[in-house]
Amino acid sequence: MKNSSEIFSSKKTIKVFGIGGAGCNMLSRIAASGAPEIGTVALNTDAASLDQTIAAEKLCLGLGLTHGMGAGGDPELGRSAVESDVERLKEMCVGIDIVFILAGLGGGTGTAASQVLAKAAKDSGALVLGIVTMPFEFEGGRRHRQAQFGLQQLRVSTDAVIALPNEKVFRLVDDKTTVMDAFKVVNEFLVQSVFGIARLLTQTGLINVDFSDLRAVTSQLDVESTFAAAEGTGENRAQEVIEKLFAHPMLDNGEVLANSESLLVSLVGGTDLTMAEVNRVMKEIKGRCENARITFGATIDEVFAERLHISLVVSGKAQTSAKVFVTAKARGTSPNPFGEPDTQFMDSSETSRPASRIFAPVPEMTDEKKESLFSKQAGSRPRKVGSRLRQKELQLEIISKGRFEKSEPTIHQGEDLDLPTYLRRGIALN
Repeated sequence: MKNSSEIFSSKKTIKVFGIGGAGCNMLSRIAASGAPEIGTVALNTDAASLDQTIAAEKLCLGLGLTHGMGAGGDPELGRSAVESDVERLKEMCVGIDIVFILAGLGGGTGTAASQVLAKAAKDSGALVLGIVTMPFEFEGGRRHRQAQFGLQQLRVSTDAVIALPNEKVFRLVDDKTTVMDAFKVVNEFLVQSVFGIARLLTQTGLINVDFSDLRAVTSQLDVESTFAAAEGTGENRAQEVIEKLFAHPMLDNGEVLANSESLLVSLVGGTDLTMAEVNRVMKEIKGRCENARITFGATIDEVFAERLHISLVVSGKAQTSAKVFVTAKARGTSPNPFGEPDTQFMDSSETSRPASRIFAPVPEMTDEKKESLFSKQAGSRPRKVGSRLRQKELQLEIISKGRFEKSEPTIHQGEDLDLPTYLRRGIALN
C-alpha cells in the first residue's frame, strides 16, 4: 500500500461507508491502511459483525426493527432499518465532498440500505460513488435477481457505480487459494479501486479528469463497469505498465477492452515523464478498443519520479442485467424481487404489480351457447343441457397474503402455478 501522501494531494473531504457484512469487510481494509484523509463509517444491521469491523464511526441500523440480529437476507427489512436512521446518515454526510459506498449486493442490508444512503448523501450535497460486488453464480437465482434490481436502483441514486462480479474472483486466485485468502484478494482489489479513483478525482492534473468524466463513463443504467490499475518503474516503465495492464485479471485477457464502449484513462508520472511514453501507452490501449470513447487524463507528481502509474475505468453493455429485466417484462411481472421501493428515498420508474393475481371468473354462457358447443364437439344433433351443468359462483373472501403479497409468482412455461389449475385452464366445476 502506498503512503497516503502519495494518494491524495487536495483538501477535498472523502468519507467511505461500508454497508452490510461484505461492505464492512472492505471498509476494515481501508481503515487499516491508516490514510487520515479518508473518514470511515461502518453500517450494519448485525451488531456482532459490526463489532468486528475497523472504522472511525459505527452505526447499527434499525435497532428497533432488527434488534441487532441482521436483516436475514430480506432487502425490504434492510431498507426499513436504514430508513429509521436516515436523518443520522444525512448528518454524517454534511460537509463531505465525495462519498464512497461499499456493499455486497444480493442480501438484505447492503442491497437496499445502499440506495437509501446514496440518496441521503446526495441530499447533503456530496458526490456519490458506489463500488459493489455481485453474487457468485452458485448463490442462486433469487439472490442474483435481488442484486440486479439493487444495482439498477443504486445507479439511479448515485452519480456513478462500479460493480465487480464475485465470479471474477476465480481469475484473481489459483486452485489452492483458501476461501479466506480469496476474499482478502478481493478486498485488496476493491481498496485499490477506492484509492485509485479517489486520487483520480482529487489530484489536479496536467490534463485534468473530474467527476463528470467518471460519471459519463459509468452512469448509464445498462452498462457494467470495472477498474484496473498497473504501475511500471525504471527506463522501460511504459512497456512494463502496458504488459501489467493487459494481463490484469479484471480485463479478461483484453476481452473487456475489446467489448468496451467507453474508457477513462488516468496516467500519473514524475517530472521525468515523456510525451513519447504517454503516446506509447495510449496507442496500445486505443489498439485494443477501436470503437470505444476514451477520456484521458495525465498528472505530474514528484513522488512518482521514475514511475508510471495507470488507472483505467472500463464500461460495456451489461448482458446479465438486461436478460433479467427483459425476462421479467416478458412474463408481465415486476423485476423487483422485494417489493416496490419507497419513493421518498429512491426514484424508480418500474411499474408495480397488481396486489392480487386472482383473475376474473370466466363469463357465464347461456344454455343455448352450451348446447351449441356440446353439439359441435360430439358431432351429433343438439342435446338438452341438464341442470347438473349449471354452476353457481361461491362468494369466497380473498384472504391477504401478508408479507408474501409482493412475492414473485411461480412461472412455469408461461403459467402462474400459484393459481389453481381449474382457474388457469378455465375448467367448469360440476
